[in-house]
Amino acid sequence: MTLSGMTGFARTERSGAYGAVSVEARSVNGKGLDVRLRLPQGLDALENPIRELAKARFTRGSVSLTLTVSAPEDAGLASVDQARLQAYIEATRLLVDKGVLERPSAGELLALKGVITSEDAVLSDEQTSARNAAVLDAVETALDDLKAARLEEGAALKGMLDAHLGEIADLRTQAAACDSAMPAAIKARLQAKLEDLLEGVVDPERLAQEAAMMAVKADVREELDRLKAHIDSAHALIKAGSPCGRKLDFLSQEFNREANTLCSKSSDTQLTNIGLALKATVDRLREQVQNVE
Repeated sequence: MTLSGMTGFARTERSGAYGAVSVEARSVNGKGLDVRLRLPQGLDALENPIRELAKARFTRGSVSLTLTVSAPEDAGLASVDQARLQAYIEATRLLVDKGVLERPSAGELLALKGVITSEDAVLSDEQTSARNAAVLDAVETALDDLKAARLEEGAALKGMLDAHLGEIADLRTQAAACDSAMPAAIKARLQAKLEDLLEGVVDPERLAQEAAMMAVKADVREELDRLKAHIDSAHALIKAGSPCGRKLDFLSQEFNREANTLCSKSSDTQLTNIGLALKATVDRLREQVQNVE
């Protein structure tokens, strides 16, 4: 399986004795699968089969299909209503003789309402069957091309997601190496503060108790362990391919939760800066995850 995006466009055409068929397929992001159809009159019976074709290929995204059909060139030929044309000629002749109207040209007479008529094209049963088959075939091709476009987007998304996960892993490593959260560092900072406030008189037992409590509050090892687990899970989901967008979205929320906790536990500038950089990277990750099917 490969990663798929949710944005794309495709167009395909068919022609034959039934006339011509054109299909345009578009797709944008969506929480679920929403298939929207614009079908010309007479193709209502194909709505459900077309929806099933879309559902067989996609699980998420707003997919729009616009179908256009035209009749054969020799269908619905125009003809001139001779009786109506003659009536118009007689009516205008009286007005011309009275000087009320200038003699109309042939083009003006033919442009009068009802002079030129045309019959609606009526396809035979054989032509109708061929047209419907061509419509479904064109829809399948358009949807396949749309899927290919979405997979192309997915390939680009994979590169960006992998890069963001790499940044998160690097920041996690930096946070793990940061000595500000180490018990010894916490005890040293607390002792320095107490000695400054108490002018050097510090109870070793009380110092150890306070340092232990601060160390527990500042301990970020659980957050770092969960971050590593989330990174591994994200890589596994991406490798498995779409549909994984919803799971990646949920996982990005977990990333954000760990980054927030890291910042809240931070007791110095170094770890805080790492936490803020982690939050910014997680935000970029989540923006791209919204595009994954």
